[in-house]
Amino acid sequence: MTTDGGYDTARAVVDLTAAGGQAALELRLGTHGLEHQGVPVSDRQAAAEQPWRDWTAGLRLPGVGRDLVLRSALTLRGLCNDATGGILAAATTSLPEEVGGVRNWDYRYCWLRDAAMAARALVDLGSLTEAEGFLRWVDGCVERTGGHPERLHPLYTVEGFELGAEAVIDTLPGWAGSRPVRVGNLANHQLQLDVFGPVVDLISAVSDSRGSVREEEWRVIEAMVKGVERRWHEPDHGLWEARLPPRHHVYSKVMCWLTVDRALHVLRAHGEGERPEWVELRDRIGANVLEYGWHERAGAYTVAYGYDEMDASSLWIGLSGLLPDNDPRFLATVLKVEADLRSGPVVYRYRWDDGLPGREGGFHVCTAWLIEAYLRTGRRSDAEELFTQMLDTAGPTGLLPEQYDPVAERGLGNHPQAYSHLGLIRCALLLDGKGFSLARGA
Repeated sequence: MTTDGGYDTARAVVDLTAAGGQAALELRLGTHGLEHQGVPVSDRQAAAEQPWRDWTAGLRLPGVGRDLVLRSALTLRGLCNDATGGILAAATTSLPEEVGGVRNWDYRYCWLRDAAMAARALVDLGSLTEAEGFLRWVDGCVERTGGHPERLHPLYTVEGFELGAEAVIDTLPGWAGSRPVRVGNLANHQLQLDVFGPVVDLISAVSDSRGSVREEEWRVIEAMVKGVERRWHEPDHGLWEARLPPRHHVYSKVMCWLTVDRALHVLRAHGEGERPEWVELRDRIGANVLEYGWHERAGAYTVAYGYDEMDASSLWIGLSGLLPDNDPRFLATVLKVEADLRSGPVVYRYRWDDGLPGREGGFHVCTAWLIEAYLRTGRRSDAEELFTQMLDTAGPTGLLPEQYDPVAERGLGNHPQAYSHLGLIRCALLLDGKGFSLARGA
């Protein structure tokens, strides 16, 4: 071992023949011990793998894409923090959405939206533990708002606390020269009104699976509906976190509607009494987005009120159950997203100007949304074809990053990404006939 400029370098020559054909390399943390490990490597590996094998043995895996669904489930489980209940959006920071560009973000945090969707995918596979841990985490975040759930941030540290300021590490060159390398995420300060919806949808799925609702989950439901009631009518920054002035995003309004709709479902399926004020709130939000979200010139539901640009998230006008599958407005939106945003095996989030230079790849979770939209609108063969293409982008590891470049045929963005893997699980379950209905619950 040598030391040079503050860095330690270790070099060794190993005679594998003398070592019996193989050698174990160990990295030890928190100890200065150099003694040999008495337990054989194979036994230690088996012991390390056994809890994961036990967990996967309890999953309800579909026949469609079974191996990649299992890999996706393990990936989501690996992004869960058992100690806190938080679920990371991804395990990395600053892997570029455009090689050599500036679209590099830190995803090593817990987004309310991403985490709720990830936990929901695991619930659909038969595992409630991760969702229950995450909902306790959410309950803690709500408690720290001091009775103002409308002030929830879009993301927190895995421990459930606010992030520090976003910063840049100037001394690091970034992957393939993709700078800057960021620590922290400025989206922490944005208003994203959609975050309430996936949380209540998760509680709805958990309570249906378990047959009951826990006290802390009721508290979260009440808080989410209260947050929607106080702010749903405001413009926000949207789920894609564009660093632009707030707009009335269609997806955000739909998720506000979904918050109250799923809350009503839980109330009627597992609670007592009625909440007529919740029914009125849900219907008022639904009527608002159906009227103002439609853009006559585009002939579809678009990114935001008064804007004609398309956005893949607008597919949720139907995926949420707000519009029935056979509604002409949903069918038109699916066709418009397909025409404007699909490119081979991927679907782009949008093509409107988000204020940043360069361009990104197709977004895997948007591809998953279009697959589900195909299924809902009777286009099963198109759904199967696109799903197969999506699986092919995973490569030999079975791991998916955030995005994929269909021209260069390479992954982009932070890796592995919870969004991408939860989308794969959802599509496989739907194609296998095991998907849970997202029809209106009340």
